[in-house]
Amino acid sequence: MVCGNGLAMEGKMIFAVILMGLLPSFLMVGLGGLLRNRLKPEAWLGLDRLNFEVLFPALLFFAACNRPIAWSDLIRIGPAVWAILLLALLLGLTTRRLGPKRFLDFAGAWQTTWRFNTALAFVAVPVLNPGLVGSMAVAVGMAVPVANILAVSALSRGGNLSLSATLLKVASNPFLIASLAGVAVGLSGYRIPAPILAPAQMLAQAAIPIALLSIGATMNWQALARLDRFNGYLCLVRLVLTPALVFLTCWILSIPADLAAVLILFAALPTASAAHVLASGFGADRILVATLIAQSTLLAALTLPLWILALKLVF
Repeated sequence: MVCGNGLAMEGKMIFAVILMGLLPSFLMVGLGGLLRNRLKPEAWLGLDRLNFEVLFPALLFFAACNRPIAWSDLIRIGPAVWAILLLALLLGLTTRRLGPKRFLDFAGAWQTTWRFNTALAFVAVPVLNPGLVGSMAVAVGMAVPVANILAVSALSRGGNLSLSATLLKVASNPFLIASLAGVAVGLSGYRIPAPILAPAQMLAQAAIPIALLSIGATMNWQALARLDRFNGYLCLVRLVLTPALVFLTCWILSIPADLAAVLILFAALPTASAAHVLASGFGADRILVATLIAQSTLLAALTLPLWILALKLVF
């Protein structure tokens, strides 16, 4: 009984530490909600565009190129995150009969099961282990192109984009370009001189605060009230089922602790906050996707600390 009480006490202490580590980020999201009406909607869209085109690509590039990357890291992390994306995609596909009749609208919502919030990835990793930031950068770098190819392909099936237009949209994605460039530099072993790399570092430092403010400003804080069967299951896939299956797989296969931590945390991230932008571009139901993003992000405030706690206790 004493041992059990001691374990429970340790778990509570770890959970408290995790919450304190994530609290500044969630407070930034809340601050964004308070500041929503201080800027016009066009201004928040402009900040989202700045983050998409400049700040987050700089963050991805800097995180990936800032340390040497071994080919072994690429080989062990890349296929694993691709398998996670495919798992989430297949789990999400089972909701087809519950979703909108028009496939394009379903595809817009479906993408939220495998797309992930890059900002929260780099917020959560230091809370778990600061030494895993580089590995998470590799995971994100390998996942971004595949996640975008899958999303654009699904939406294209319900839209009118030609194959060449689809390929161009994927190839010109700033996240894809920055991720591949950063990984390439990391693999080469070349160290970019500090004065040249400094602007990328400065931009990278601005990416997460602006992204968190923008998430709070554009989020529908009443979205949880509209958590129906379809939306609820998609959030369950993104936040619970996918990380649970990855957790179980890592445990059964005795995956090394550092790799398991990155994969499970990657699988537990809420959906991408910009998923509605892509859906809108293809003519899908933007409101449905925006509601799912809000629901996923709000629920992640509970599930993400629990997954980090589980990782600390088991791995």
